[in-house]
Amino acid sequence: QVQLVESGGGLVQAGGSLRLSCADSGRTLSSYTMGWFRQAPGKEREFVAAISWIGSIASYANSVKGRFTISRDNAKNTVHLQMNSLKPEDTAVYYCAARRDYRKSVNTHDYDNWGQGTQVTVSS
Repeated sequence: QVQLVESGGGLVQAGGSLRLSCADSGRTLSSYTMGWFRQAPGKEREFVAAISWIGSIASYANSVKGRFTISRDNAKNTVHLQMNSLKPEDTAVYYCAARRDYRKSVNTHDYDNWGQGTQVTVSS
């Protein structure tokens, strides 16, 4: 059973940076496609970024492209989301998700396992 734990959230001023991490407390994540999603109050959960387990190929939502970078370290069983040039509209709870499929997806229902989320708040 994959058990994901996110960390690294917090309060930051606009223009600042945060680095989120996601780790699996049990099994390896090397054979999972990994994704980051976020959910702001009153809004649906939305895709942020994903990285494949073959070739570590990344995809991003247009709203974060050029500012966020997803990466994975299979040796350390972790996935990261580096967030730069943060904006107030990036404020949300950020969730890590795992998909036992080599194909990336932007759809929440394609992911099998989810973390508990970590709050990111960007002040203006």
